[in-house]
Amino acid sequence: MQTFPSVEDQLDLITKGAAEIIPLDALRERIEASIKSGKPMRVKAGFDPTAPDLHLGHTVLMRKLRHFQQLGHTVIFLIGDSTALIGDPTGKSVTRKQLTQAEIDANAETYKEQVFKILDEAKTEVRYNSEWLSKLGFADMIRLAAKATVSQMLEREDFHARFDKEEPISLHELLYPLAQGYDSVALESDVELGGTDQKFNLLMGRKLQRDAGQPPQIVLMTPILEGLDGVQKMSKSLNNAVGVKDAPFDMFTKLMTIPDALIGRYSTYLTDLRPAEIAKIEADIASGSLHPMQAKRDLARTITADFHTPELAAQAEANWSKQFQQGGVSDDIEEIAIAQAEIAGADLNTVRVAKLLVALGLAASNGEGTRKLAEGAVKIEGETHKDATLTLASLPAKVTVRLGKKAKRALLS
Repeated sequence: MQTFPSVEDQLDLITKGAAEIIPLDALRERIEASIKSGKPMRVKAGFDPTAPDLHLGHTVLMRKLRHFQQLGHTVIFLIGDSTALIGDPTGKSVTRKQLTQAEIDANAETYKEQVFKILDEAKTEVRYNSEWLSKLGFADMIRLAAKATVSQMLEREDFHARFDKEEPISLHELLYPLAQGYDSVALESDVELGGTDQKFNLLMGRKLQRDAGQPPQIVLMTPILEGLDGVQKMSKSLNNAVGVKDAPFDMFTKLMTIPDALIGRYSTYLTDLRPAEIAKIEADIASGSLHPMQAKRDLARTITADFHTPELAAQAEANWSKQFQQGGVSDDIEEIAIAQAEIAGADLNTVRVAKLLVALGLAASNGEGTRKLAEGAVKIEGETHKDATLTLASLPAKVTVRLGKKAKRALLS
């Protein structure tokens, strides 16, 4: 018979960072029943493999899954390979472009590689919803579609907004909440996790479970995480994201750019620190006994270590300090091979510095590179450089170029 932590100890970790739990009293009862019977709860979260890479915003739910896992419950990482064919319409003002099955399968493989940076692979049940959704026949789909009305679907904020604006809503999009809800029936889940934007879909799971004669799952929702700018949600398209597969130095460096106001939120949603520990950090910052910069370094090191190793995180911190506090160059600096002809001036013996900046990705255009040179923002091998050209013979085979706080190393050939 399995043993579990106390109800209060479990609730302390489970409710950490939760925006809403429906219903909270039922969660307590489910935990109590689990302790009494020695049977773990079944906790699921679904992820549609619509893109190959995950960022830290995606990991908020995965970390909450890990909390349940640490408490001894059965965690189900559900890959929505069938629902990805529809594309979750949540928050979308237009119909999603449909992916091919090959694209979905390839993305699903990358998801499995990334999720086990957080979850314990040996204790994680990985499932694909094609296991049951692909087996539903026409009659089954008719019966499933009969579980909801068009008016109920149009109560969804995103569908309602599109309907009012007379923008198209494809029929297959209306099936998405039903398909996600049916996942809960197929898995007999006790708890389903999702973002606050998923509320309609999550509650559909409770309805379909009742209809199937199952106890309705508890719904636990987490907020949508802000990106590095502290304003908009984390998104690679908004250039405010930290990728799960980012190198240690890149991850640490990006996390050091967050506004001080995000230290508490990132500690809540991206670490395993308990609420009392986070409250102490925030209190120490407020009292002045802990400098926000040090708190941010501790946070960046903790998160980086979680996705890599403590040793790599410590190395990333040392390199960050060397580059951004001591005026040196990180040992982890990115090196880029550049052909001589690519950056040549009037002849192959000279180098156009603006072209070099563009080739290294430090400037978007030759014009921008020329402006930065005039501003004195460019350093080559540690020396400020303003001339438009320099001789090739004056450069080492590996030349370090810095524009502002960004530095890269060119391997000239």
